[in-house]
Amino acid sequence: MAKQLKLVGSEVALSNTASNLGLQKVIRVYNSNAADQLVTVKSGSDVVGTITVKTGTEVILGKNTDHTLEVANAVTGVKAVAITYSN
Repeated sequence: MAKQLKLVGSEVALSNTASNLGLQKVIRVYNSNAADQLVTVKSGSDVVGTITVKTGTEVILGKNTDHTLEVANAVTGVKAVAITYSN
């Protein structure tokens, strides 16, 4: 049986402005852009890591509460929402 996701907030469009998504730790990222997009996780100005999200796919990211997510300038269609799992 597929795991059910419980929403912890509202979906937002990621941009080049850092977003901590309400200080949540588990984030669903979806890329509706026509091209694959790089999502960057930061702690302040330090890059913690990056991941490429392929077009039309989603990834579930774990992060620290102080970490932020962002995409490159002028990128659209990459959305994120804080989640948790429910059984």
